[in-house]
Amino acid sequence: SGAGVPEAVAGADTVVHLATTRGHGDVAATRNLLAAAREAGVAHLVLISIVGIESIPMGYYRDKVTVEGLVAESGLPYTVLRATQFHSLVDEILAAQRFSPVLLAPGFALQPIAVEDVAGRLTELTGSGPSGRVPDIGGPQRRAVGDLAAAWRRAKGSRRPVLPLKLPGKAFAGFAAGHALVPGPAYGHRTFEDHMAARYGAGRNGAARQGAE
Repeated sequence: SGAGVPEAVAGADTVVHLATTRGHGDVAATRNLLAAAREAGVAHLVLISIVGIESIPMGYYRDKVTVEGLVAESGLPYTVLRATQFHSLVDEILAAQRFSPVLLAPGFALQPIAVEDVAGRLTELTGSGPSGRVPDIGGPQRRAVGDLAAAWRRAKGSRRPVLPLKLPGKAFAGFAAGHALVPGPAYGHRTFEDHMAARYGAGRNGAARQGAE
């Protein structure tokens, strides 16, 4: 609805747009934010986005492409940073399979990054002034999802087998083609194992605290 947005940005010099939804509300919410930011005279709008969104045809990603376009055409000075998937998202996807006798692992690679590493880069960009679209960032390792699932299983103390999964469709093909990866040097420093150790502890000790698989 946009209620409360003008008050939230009033007097702000820089606005960092991190809000998102898994529905289709991102586009409308961004329009409301941009209108309020223009009215308030915001000098710098910083947007977080996702690597590969124009090459992986999913509804959520299409909305992200639209949002980036709205920001670029808004007339506001802006910076757009794309990052790869968060470690926490990979963790959540695997944890959602808690009732399955196996861990399903799509047959492609990801380059997950820590939220803290992305936050650090956003802080740098916020202080650097409007820069347009800046280089994408990704985590320190490009890992097969099956490998990430095995690491998750070890940290949770689970014995469930990891089952490779291949799906039809252009979205899966986009991930399999590496469009969710960042070429060149990695930016992040925290590995998926670092994330798992911080959240669950190591192996069976972590599993004991969280409940047996």
